[in-house]
Amino acid sequence: MPKILVVDDEPDAIELIKFNLKAAGYEVVTAADGDEALKKARALVPDLILLDLMLPEVDGLEVCKILRRDARVSGIPIIMLTAKAAEIDRVLGLELGADDYVTKPFSPRELVLRVKRLLRTGQAAGDKEDEIKLKELALDIPRHQASVKGRPIDLTATEFKLLTVLVQRRGRVQSREQLLQDVWEYDNLIDTRTVDTHVRRLREKLGLAAKYLDTVRGVGYRFIEE
Repeated sequence: MPKILVVDDEPDAIELIKFNLKAAGYEVVTAADGDEALKKARALVPDLILLDLMLPEVDGLEVCKILRRDARVSGIPIIMLTAKAAEIDRVLGLELGADDYVTKPFSPRELVLRVKRLLRTGQAAGDKEDEIKLKELALDIPRHQASVKGRPIDLTATEFKLLTVLVQRRGRVQSREQLLQDVWEYDNLIDTRTVDTHVRRLREKLGLAAKYLDTVRGVGYRFIEE
């Protein structure tokens, strides 16, 4: 039974999320502030974290940043929960390492679907090649491992899936809308800045191999082989 850590300081929100996640077959652990969230994340190593942005003690953005710097828990998928609708808040959260976001008030059904999608992303193997080597870059898809010149690259589940999709379709332009459907599995289009932010993070982590991620202005992205 996958374990979900829900971090929110609103008791009503905690109860609503807990009820729906338990009904979907998940074990739920809760935390009411940032300090408690960090302690439980490190002690329990949950399969996924639902993280509210506005928290006492340590806010959600800081919690996300700290978790992503801790090797033991850096790979845990994180979905941000936020009452803030401003684009800057969503983009900042994604840049700090969140995999997805849900804006309050949200549909409990949609939230559960987002959780299932992210957990599936972290477990599923590639549907084409198990191992791919392209010059400096190597991908071991079943193990969800990426390396550049033999040096392991720490990628989140969503970053790894995005890179895998682009590499498997190398040479072909992928629109932002297509990537949202194939990587995030969104039927309805949301803010395409989500894709741009993840590509920016990928480039930062890939170092020398970032040159293979090509931006096609006004369309999307493609992985090129020089």
